[in-house]
Amino acid sequence: MPLLNKLGTVSADGPRTPSLGRLRIALTVFFALDGFIFAGWVVRIPAIKEQTGASASTLGLALLGVSAGAVVTMMLTGGLCRRFGSHAVTVACGALLPLTVALPPLTHSPLTLGLVLLVFGAAYGGINVAMNSAAVDLVAALGRPVMPSFHAAFSLGGMVGSGLGGLVAGHLSPTRHLLAITVTGLVVTAAAAPALLRHPAPRPPEQLRQDAPRRVDRRTRGLVLVFGLIALCTAYGEGALADWSALHLTQDLHAHPGVAAASYSCFAFAMTIGRLSGTALLERLGRTRTLVYGGAIGAAGMLLGSLAPSVWLTLVGFAVTGLGLANIFPVAVERAGALAGPTGVAAASTLGYGGMLLGPPAIGFMADWFSLPTALTSVALLAAVAASIGFATRRAATT
Repeated sequence: MPLLNKLGTVSADGPRTPSLGRLRIALTVFFALDGFIFAGWVVRIPAIKEQTGASASTLGLALLGVSAGAVVTMMLTGGLCRRFGSHAVTVACGALLPLTVALPPLTHSPLTLGLVLLVFGAAYGGINVAMNSAAVDLVAALGRPVMPSFHAAFSLGGMVGSGLGGLVAGHLSPTRHLLAITVTGLVVTAAAAPALLRHPAPRPPEQLRQDAPRRVDRRTRGLVLVFGLIALCTAYGEGALADWSALHLTQDLHAHPGVAAASYSCFAFAMTIGRLSGTALLERLGRTRTLVYGGAIGAAGMLLGSLAPSVWLTLVGFAVTGLGLANIFPVAVERAGALAGPTGVAAASTLGYGGMLLGPPAIGFMADWFSLPTALTSVALLAAVAASIGFATRRAATT
């Protein structure tokens, strides 16, 4: 019989029960690494746009390569996690992601940029499904709503990555900058990988008592799609700010390139603060009110950020948006995973990260049709939609 440890988790191997603390630290490192690498790429988008000679719409098409690669991989990663384990898949993608981020600055046309971003997107999609699946298992084993803390690490990594990117933008070429990120990413993956590879994913006792696979009925699938739609609406804003906030400040408000590069850092810092307080917020307000209040605050902040006439008001708007959207995505993915396991995480993540990755090209087309500030107001609209869905489905969601 497996042994039950004092934290309420068990290991099929008996006395060699893994340390949940070490697993939590290792997963946190991978979340932070993901945010750091992604932010390092996005702050160099203006320079790579100029290098490739892309217009706003052709850049949007090239960015669609990230979306396509990620969505295809996300649909496959749930099955890979069931077969090989979410820990092993996280480590494999953690090695692939930093290798692929060095490719975009080597391109000199929108077409080749789109092709290499397809590979980068595949690695990005894979690691996000895998590490979220691993995090859902750990959250269930701990018995506390700590999912926001992992996403806080992602935001912190994004803040550090974009902040450093702003500092080196005038001193290092995109090629040297992203190559340095590659080396850093591989070193961090090598350091964090053993903690995941040595231990299986923890499972709560009630799951171990069930030998039959988890049944997912029509109602459960519907709820998973609802949570995925909520994740999509808010992740759209993350993607839009990641890829277009710097360009909005330089092109529309004539900000200094260093200030513009720090715009995503401002958003990521606010999101980090919101997610660090996410566990306490969820324990106090419950999931429904966290979703509804967060969506409303995010919508108000983005209206300010997209339409403000000055750089500093715009940065304030981005910060308010980050606070509002902070906990919506992690709550949505955690609930989908609790309902349907890795399949639920994959479905909600595909929709959610699809919103993050499809948002930037959509913004690009709308910017050509109307203007970039007008296009960015779509972030506020979808945040309001997420709040409305959260309120409308409040009785179906566990608070």
